[in-house]
Amino acid sequence: MRRVAIIGSAGAGKSTLSRELGVLLGLPVIHLDRLFWRPGWVETPREEWVRVQTEAVRGERWVIDGNYGSTLELRLGVADTIIFLDFPRLVCLWRVLKRRRQYAGRTRPDLGPGCPERIDWEFLRWVWRFPLDERPGVLAKLAGLSPDKRVIRLASPAAVARFLDDLRREGPGATGAGALASPPRAG
Repeated sequence: MRRVAIIGSAGAGKSTLSRELGVLLGLPVIHLDRLFWRPGWVETPREEWVRVQTEAVRGERWVIDGNYGSTLELRLGVADTIIFLDFPRLVCLWRVLKRRRQYAGRTRPDLGPGCPERIDWEFLRWVWRFPLDERPGVLAKLAGLSPDKRVIRLASPAAVARFLDDLRREGPGATGAGALASPPRAG
């Protein structure tokens, strides 16, 4: 694992897993939310966003966390390992609410400066609908990847813990219990 892309719903733990993998594998960690959001929750313009990500993925070694579906194929094209945190919506929703309480009025470490934690109904709706609106497209993209890509699907916090335990014991070739070694099928 030299170039790892971590994707999944908000609240699935992408940033936490990326930090842990960065330490375990000695890889630099890139949080897409930190690159995308400017102070006051201002979005990076599309052309600049593509350029920023193109530069980020040029590195030989990294862990990148974040969805950003409009540029997902850019990351999938260069990643050797893709980890899909395919968690139940209630787990993600609970974690988003817990995170809001934990960072109330403050900026999380995976966000850019000047972006204090916030929640609105549109965001909560997006988290709730992720399995219906986003997941099918993600699964289709993963299923269409070349066989040389390693796709790991982790469907629960327990599966993530097993994966990290296996990685600590066995090294970068570990697949972890509950992980798929090949692209999952859509549906």
